[in-house]
Amino acid sequence: MADPGVWESLAAGLHPRVLQTLRELRFTHMTPVQSATIPLFMSNKDVAAEAVTGSGKTLAFVIPILEILLRREEKLKKLQVGALVITPTRELAIQIDEVLRQFTVHFPQFSQILFIGGSNPIEDVEKFKKDGGNIVVGTPGRLEDMFRRRADGLDLPSCVKSLEILVLDEADRLLDMGFEASLNNILGFLPKQRRTGLFSATQTQEVESLVRAGLRNPVRITVKEKGAAADSTQKTPVRLHNYYMTCRADEKFNQLVAFLRQHKQEKHLVFFSTCACVEYYGMALETLVKNVQVMCIHGKMKHKRSKIFTEFRQLQSGILVCTDVMARGIDIPEVHWVLQFDPPSSASAFVHRCGRTARIGHYGSALVFLLPMETAYVNFLSINQKCPMEEMKLLKDSVDVLPKLKKMAVSDRAVFEKGMKGFVSFIQSYAKHECSLIFRIKDLDFAAVARGFGLLKLPKMPELRGKSFPGFIPENVDTNTIRYRDKNREKQRQRMLTEQAKQRNEGKKKFVKNKPWSKQKTKRDKRKKQAAKRKRDEGSDVAEDDVDELLNDTRLLKKLKRGKISKEEFEKQLTGT
Repeated sequence: MADPGVWESLAAGLHPRVLQTLRELRFTHMTPVQSATIPLFMSNKDVAAEAVTGSGKTLAFVIPILEILLRREEKLKKLQVGALVITPTRELAIQIDEVLRQFTVHFPQFSQILFIGGSNPIEDVEKFKKDGGNIVVGTPGRLEDMFRRRADGLDLPSCVKSLEILVLDEADRLLDMGFEASLNNILGFLPKQRRTGLFSATQTQEVESLVRAGLRNPVRITVKEKGAAADSTQKTPVRLHNYYMTCRADEKFNQLVAFLRQHKQEKHLVFFSTCACVEYYGMALETLVKNVQVMCIHGKMKHKRSKIFTEFRQLQSGILVCTDVMARGIDIPEVHWVLQFDPPSSASAFVHRCGRTARIGHYGSALVFLLPMETAYVNFLSINQKCPMEEMKLLKDSVDVLPKLKKMAVSDRAVFEKGMKGFVSFIQSYAKHECSLIFRIKDLDFAAVARGFGLLKLPKMPELRGKSFPGFIPENVDTNTIRYRDKNREKQRQRMLTEQAKQRNEGKKKFVKNKPWSKQKTKRDKRKKQAAKRKRDEGSDVAEDDVDELLNDTRLLKKLKRGKISKEEFEKQLTGT
């Protein structure tokens, strides 16, 4: 009797070259989501699949795409789009494109193209017109732009009339990131007679609405991890070891550095809450964790992201410091640890971060750093996300690296500025946390957080206004004298400072020069306020005489500024003397 989990057991049968590629990739057996989805997708059914992250959802739609296009009666022309895959981030789009290319290398009759942000749209248009794109993978923003880009000689709406299959990958994330309007616009260009697959790790109410709008009588598929109880709704892989560590805000970075120094031979994703924190702490880790490749990636990067993502995937060991741009759907081989320096703003994001390890049957571990006031988050995740965790004790051999952070800031203005921006962005992010009952900004120890950032002084920001912080002692350093290590950048700063000083001096001279009539301006403003007050008190319009007087004063001031009258004439007419 044939093994029901092998690819050859599919009733519809797969193309020999598809099977050959699966053998080359060493995918000998189907995962549950693949065995449940592929037969339905290949038999003209729309599917809405929900499965835990890392369960093999990509192949669950890549294989049906190929099989459906191979079975078309009429061969696709160069500019005819047969399949469209929409995904929320460019990293995930690149990843899907790479998986598809491993199959299409055996099918030269199919052309494929990637439409993502960070590249030149004109070049994308020319590439499509030259090489075609039977299979298109892209992000919503760039795809919507391509559909509307008629002036460059591209008529994508006409090209998709032959569309056979549409895939919305990480559908819940597509909606979380505010792409609903773009998706609706794209769907408006697509033919109604098509097969649609919607894949997500969670079925939110917004996803349910998308299912009703874009799918025709879909088959709903929910796949649980093997070994999970029948009534369990656990959303993390069963081979994931989940830990938490409780430490003060000024201990967190020391503990992180100590942990990374102990695990230099492994591959880590380190999540921070904001782009500015990634910039600052990533730069610090490059200096403090020796002989390890440290890379940074976040959503504000434009052209570097794709290169960094590709390079990190190829590393055997290293550290990728990132924001939640790397939390969803990204498949990085052999990630040993997911370290969450800052807990994410939502519980679902916590699950997706953890899902970057322990993928498709592999083991992996995740660790989140919590402040003492945040320990209720452990129970919250256990109940809300069915995500149990065990405590990891503080590392005893940790070294205080915060003085080194301060030394770096004193020696390079770039470090000093990144630290200040990181602190401000962290406070602002913390104030917006979805779980505000646990992550309370009013209970946050600002002084300890500032010490944890290695700040030389506290920045000026609304959240700190009117408060004193005896737990934070500013360094005895004139921060205005801190220079950039980059000499060109420092020269530019000095030129800017010189220009600002010049403008201030000119402003002072102008103020002294105009001093005689500046007193008259104060009197005029006072009369305006008195007139406005009379209007409020009496509930009537301002007297016509007052209006005329104010208008006359305004005209005189304009004449003075334009040089049409002298100061003496201005004062004489203003005072009536």
